[in-house]
Amino acid sequence: MSDAATYSQIESLRSGQRVEIRALRPDDRDALVAAVGRASAQSLYRRFFGAKREFSDQEIAFFVNVDFVDHVALVAVMEEHGQPSIVAGARYVVVQPGRAEVAFVVVDQLQGQGLGAALMRHLAGIARAAGLSELVAEVLSDNAPMLKVLERSGFPMTTRREGGVAHVVLQLS
Repeated sequence: MSDAATYSQIESLRSGQRVEIRALRPDDRDALVAAVGRASAQSLYRRFFGAKREFSDQEIAFFVNVDFVDHVALVAVMEEHGQPSIVAGARYVVVQPGRAEVAFVVVDQLQGQGLGAALMRHLAGIARAAGLSELVAEVLSDNAPMLKVLERSGFPMTTRREGGVAHVVLQLS
């Protein structure tokens, strides 16, 4: 397990709200499931490329049990109604040496506040520190907000469109 497993930074959103970007922990299971439950059908469709409202125990285990070497997951946590709440998440999974696939989800109420960009910065920093040279993403072509996050990441980017999917490669080094 790497330093990524204990990662924690504070960010300010466009609204001025503060959010903690930190490593996902195994005890975040219920909070992660609750966050997914707050996402709209459209947001889940964009993330999973299909209608998705429930997850099997095996899928939940995959999302929560990360090794912080080949599978790194960050969450954005902010106070809501006096309680910490997961409002976004991002992860990468190494798919071959030096290359990892990334994925993001932000609860609808906070989209457009800079959470995706913040998660991208932190995840890319961890990826670079781990020696990764490329992050790849499969993004639905109509998912303009996610494509914008990737475009504005500051990393050289190539995009190839195939059907309704944009295949994006970010060069980290």
